[in-house]
Amino acid sequence: MDFSTTMEIFVSNYTLIDNEIYELWVEGVSAIEAVCQLKGKALLQQGSNVEMLQSEIEDHYRTYSLLERLLHNPAKIKDHQLEFQIEPQIMSMLIQRYYKFDDAVYRDILGKKLSTRNRKDLDDLSERTGINILSCRRQFDNAKRVFKVVEEMPGLVVKNIIDNFALDKELAKSYATVVFLGSLRFDCTKRKLQYLSFQDLSHCAHAIMANWTCKEQGPEQDDTEFDREFLLDLKDLRVMLDKDREHKHFSLVCAKVKPQMLEKVFQDVENNFKTYTRAILGISCGLHRSREMRTLFIDMVEKCLEPWYAAHWSRADLSIFLAAYTHSALEMDALREAELRQSWERCMNVLSACLTCLHKDKKEKK
Repeated sequence: MDFSTTMEIFVSNYTLIDNEIYELWVEGVSAIEAVCQLKGKALLQQGSNVEMLQSEIEDHYRTYSLLERLLHNPAKIKDHQLEFQIEPQIMSMLIQRYYKFDDAVYRDILGKKLSTRNRKDLDDLSERTGINILSCRRQFDNAKRVFKVVEEMPGLVVKNIIDNFALDKELAKSYATVVFLGSLRFDCTKRKLQYLSFQDLSHCAHAIMANWTCKEQGPEQDDTEFDREFLLDLKDLRVMLDKDREHKHFSLVCAKVKPQMLEKVFQDVENNFKTYTRAILGISCGLHRSREMRTLFIDMVEKCLEPWYAAHWSRADLSIFLAAYTHSALEMDALREAELRQSWERCMNVLSACLTCLHKDKKEKK
């Protein structure tokens, strides 16, 4: 009688990824804490016990720790690593989740140097926000890594981030905010700016990148470098401060806004137009100086928004005023030269986008 047995054996090093366990690892949750969070879920319902669950989680954590060094250089994963067999769509998911961030963390680091000293302050940030300290450190290190790679790289910063870190476009745009505001040293740390979210400042950063940076096609194209010729041209907007021109501008603006505003707000426009126009033009004409560009956000809050808050302007009022203010100037002889008209529009497109974004009502500022 033949008792021989035929066996077929298949050996594979295909890497298994558990989405829920990976998410906990990314968030800095320890293996023991992960067991506590998952022990009442599907793994136990399938007949496993706590020891088996802990063993499986620890095995996943070891795998993810080995993967982490690859996640630091995502662009090379596809062509230069053979250690892990992972489907491209799964690897893309791992990268996006590893580089995801909390708005509170990235809002805190905006305007700060990504230095070892500031990394040590993450304990305080973790305590304030309730975000795991390991997650805070991962997010800080990711920002520093992206910043270091693309800061001096010519070209469009979002494209450079996508090419080097394989991030999706929306995530790359967020990292571009960190790179742009950090490399050009925008001051985002003042107390009066703390009500602004990361997304608020990101909106402003991309408006500036789209309108005020070098956008020539070819090797000179770079949206982390300001168009210095344009910024210098803004000094010529001082022609709008001529007494007669200022009065004409005032008349044109009032004619446009009166039908659209409450009487109380319109009276404030009439009474304080000179103050408001000089604040806007003062900011615009000083942008060629690096120091005034760095303080752009605090200047907009202190010189423009605070007086409008005091006069109880709504965001709708502000939008109406800025649209009328911009378009009325284009009707004046003072801006008849094509280059000056273009400079005015480029400038006001950004200031209008930023001011309306930074304007918050009382509920939003809490």
